[in-house]
Amino acid sequence: MGTLYAGGLIFDGSGEISHDQGVMVEDGKISEVAQMAKFEGFAGERVDTSGGTLLPGLIDCHVHLCYAAEGNPMAALDQMTAGQITMRVLDHAQMTLASGITGVRDCGGRDYLEFAVRDACNSGRQLGPTIRASGRVICMTGGHGNKNGRVADGVDEVIKAVREQIHAGSDLIKMMATGGVMTKGVNPEDAHYSAEEMAAGISEGHRFHRTCASHAQGSEGILNAVRGGVDSIEHGIFMNDKCIAEMKERGTYLVPTLSAVRNIIANKDNGIPAYAVEKSIRVTERHTQSIKDYYKAGGKIAMGTDAGTPFNQHGKNAMELAYMTEIGISPIDALIISTRNGADLMQLTDRGTIAEGKAADILIVDGNPLEDIALVADKKNHRMVVKNGIRIT
Repeated sequence: MGTLYAGGLIFDGSGEISHDQGVMVEDGKISEVAQMAKFEGFAGERVDTSGGTLLPGLIDCHVHLCYAAEGNPMAALDQMTAGQITMRVLDHAQMTLASGITGVRDCGGRDYLEFAVRDACNSGRQLGPTIRASGRVICMTGGHGNKNGRVADGVDEVIKAVREQIHAGSDLIKMMATGGVMTKGVNPEDAHYSAEEMAAGISEGHRFHRTCASHAQGSEGILNAVRGGVDSIEHGIFMNDKCIAEMKERGTYLVPTLSAVRNIIANKDNGIPAYAVEKSIRVTERHTQSIKDYYKAGGKIAMGTDAGTPFNQHGKNAMELAYMTEIGISPIDALIISTRNGADLMQLTDRGTIAEGKAADILIVDGNPLEDIALVADKKNHRMVVKNGIRIT
């Protein structure tokens, strides 16, 4: 016999809020969503959601589970052994799950150590979110992420680098189209890979059924990635009208990561490298405007935080919803972006909505988050997290 969740509101992930309905969970899946009259006489376990809202578990499409949000996460990682890194990845994954995030996409780790945790969580041997991991990022010589990434120059070498990630077990391919904030000596506005290199890497990833994400901040690099067929643009700081039009036409997702720059600026005097602070301050207004413009244009957006970057803590991922609403994204759209859209981008066809046959990844919060997004964004307002039908908190 299953468990019936009933009494409060239900947000299904696609934009509908329902009253007087129950959700039946059996064997880790949602077996039925129906009016309460259908469950009259049910004598099994019940979870009373009165005064609250049941919604799909949140999905964060951009995290770095190896990093621990220090002022200089990469330098901190250099002082750790492989075993220590693997254990911290598991810690971060479990902290993330406990905060209502039931699915994550790891967009760049260290020596594939995160894969062991991914496999343990996805198989159920360890409690954790559903994890998709990119392995090593692919970048040009001297490019953003070159210290830990797979450096590749020229079309042939980029193709080889993609094949290496696939051979290692990567779920997606991450390519660095531009400079970035956290690498010294590179400019976020500069395109790094040529259009031909980007297209070759993305095509090879797709040939082997991998989605492709691109760190892309400057407009030229964004266009190189989009025209190459990339599935998602990460950050998208300097999107212009042409970027927005071409991304929308191709159905390219934007993963904004507002949390990343915001947390660097808020903690600029706490050991963050000066170059990262300077670049964050320089790009923040343009970043916000680009996201607003893409949202206004009706572009596809999926939630991502860049968790693990300076003072961007695992377990506080849901604050991204508050940051999205602060710049003008409606609460209902912020919820869709953080549930259904994330599942769509990550190709998690059995998750992201509250519907019959879906995995029972559930978050229950106080009140109605359409009236106050903080009820989801701040985990102190969370009542319960359920993963594959198992109560986590």
